[in-house]
Amino acid sequence: MKIDSNDYRVQEGKLVNLKKWPTLVKSVYKSKKAYAKILQEHVDELSMLQRVHYASDRYAVLLIFQAMDAAGKDGAIRHVMSGINPQGCQVFSFKHPSATELDHDFLWRTTQSLPERGRIGIFNRSYYEEVLIVRVHPEILLGQRLPDGIVDQNTIWQDRYHSIVNLEHHLHLNGTRVIKFFLHLSKEEQRKRFLDRIDDPDKNWKFSVADIEERKYWDKYMQAYEACLSATSTEEAPWYVVPADDKENARLIVSRIVLDTFNTLKMHYPETDANRKKELLSIRNELIKESK
Repeated sequence: MKIDSNDYRVQEGKLVNLKKWPTLVKSVYKSKKAYAKILQEHVDELSMLQRVHYASDRYAVLLIFQAMDAAGKDGAIRHVMSGINPQGCQVFSFKHPSATELDHDFLWRTTQSLPERGRIGIFNRSYYEEVLIVRVHPEILLGQRLPDGIVDQNTIWQDRYHSIVNLEHHLHLNGTRVIKFFLHLSKEEQRKRFLDRIDDPDKNWKFSVADIEERKYWDKYMQAYEACLSATSTEEAPWYVVPADDKENARLIVSRIVLDTFNTLKMHYPETDANRKKELLSIRNELIKESK
């Protein structure tokens, strides 16, 4: 089964109703062996494209992953990017902001970690937390020491969406391609994965009491995600809603979307001009002489 990236893309200006977006779709692989083969093909192709990307040094690529707990962000990043040269890739996870970070605007801490040209940056959670968890827990907003008049629940979220869209537009104009993934997990599948983390001693470290507390806000999170995806998916920086109940299927979809984006860049290795060829020929002749 061929993966069509557009099947998962949130079109700009469309209102998102996550109940109409599936968390499970027909598998694009027929067996575990077939899954491994397809994933390896994707990884090999991405590895090749990343080498050209690094050498050409023209674009930066930023991958953003957002999801509910246990949706498989870490696994998707680890498997899809397994063939990438670490020199050309940087992964950042953003948790609770520090006191220093709270003394700046909400985009400051992530802006410092944006990828350079020629590199792939991965945000495991991102500045979108500021319109997701902060919206679900408005008490966090009250603790951000914002000036009087800014903390207006009727306007602040639209203001932040506007800031985010403007940032991503600025990045696009300067050569950074932003791809955003929402791994769409069902509440029932999360329940099963939480139980697995509790029952398997090797996975106990993955589970905390905070996870089960956040689960109580599931509906509010879905509303926050719907509003966020609707307001911030653009032609330049689209959101992709990836069905995440099947981890392997989700990884193949993510890797296909990344590959499709890279292939639109039409990258190539730097061309060697006449002066450079002359220089290389001179060096070559010197090296040949050494063997005589």
